Amino acid sequence: MSTFHPVRWLGAPAPGGLALPAATATPTNLYAPRGVYLDHERLIVVDTGNHRVLIWHGLPATDHQPADLVLGQPDFYHEGPRAAGRGPTNGFHVPTGVTVAADRLYLADAWHHRVLCWHRIPERSDTPPDSVIGQDSLCDIEPNRGGAVGPTTLYWPYGVAWIAGWFYIADTGNRRVLGWQGLPEAHQPPDLILGQEDGFQNAENRGGHLTACSFRWPHAIAGDGKTLYVADAGNHRVLGWTPPPTDDRPADLVLGQADMQSAFEQPHVPQGAQRLRFPYAVTCSADRLLVADTANNRILIWQPLPRVGLGLSANAVYGQPDFAASGENRWQAVAPDSLCWPYGLYAFAQWLAIADSGNNRVIVAQYRP
Repeated sequence: MSTFHPVRWLGAPAPGGLALPAATATPTNLYAPRGVYLDHERLIVVDTGNHRVLIWHGLPATDHQPADLVLGQPDFYHEGPRAAGRGPTNGFHVPTGVTVAADRLYLADAWHHRVLCWHRIPERSDTPPDSVIGQDSLCDIEPNRGGAVGPTTLYWPYGVAWIAGWFYIADTGNRRVLGWQGLPEAHQPPDLILGQEDGFQNAENRGGHLTACSFRWPHAIAGDGKTLYVADAGNHRVLGWTPPPTDDRPADLVLGQADMQSAFEQPHVPQGAQRLRFPYAVTCSADRLLVADTANNRILIWQPLPRVGLGLSANAVYGQPDFAASGENRWQAVAPDSLCWPYGLYAFAQWLAIADSGNNRVIVAQYRP
């Protein structure tokens, strides 16, 4: 089966392939990136370990190309939570997911328990966000607004997505997915709460046994308007709803497990084409679903898009020589097509951006039929 081939390496090179790329904050270096977004105008990378966002205008033309803009830090050479001590109004703490919706930029600032919004894509570095979801103001950073969980609070939101007119947040610490039909205002209650009985509950797997409508760590969201996919990383599975849910209901699809009641994990053994271990990212493009099988250091590909069923096998694998292998960088030196804890994915047309977190880099790959 045809698959993706690496065409661009962003981040510092690995000296001789034997050492990890450098992580010191510069216009070229990355430190444990976790989020990526790509379209015909820009590449956006959430440089999580350096607590910043880097933006390239268009697809970078060369490997290790310097970024054009930086957000969350005063310049390309600072790092650290809260913008090198300037506070949370224009500083991040473990930012992760990112997306663009209606020319707005949304960032999951996970450890500040909020989603930040720029009402226009920034055109200069260090542009502060315009509004916030999950907190009363840009100065506030407490989980669940310093109190109990509610419909408009957030606790470790790791993922954001804009799919077919719906805006979603993976509210990971509250074990739920929130959805709005249209772009949400700052204090607007969600139209959908998936994974909990109501907006005031946040127990892991609803406080009971694993089911088709519960989460442990919902971490990333993708879809094509016909199916909604959620990477439930802590339960080692991806769930799918066909059609996308408008209220809380059981999933129609599970990948990575044999049934809806299992959360099997067995490290350091052959995983095959049906098992997942900490899948932290999911994306889809055309008729392909791609899942970052993070702890197995690979990306699994289903084609065509799976809609319903239990434990369906992937058709192809990227980052490993076959479905049995799972080693970091294939237990060899860092190579352009090897992976070490891939944490973020974004597919656009024939392109795939991979946040190869353990290798301190982003790989842009191209689908070749």
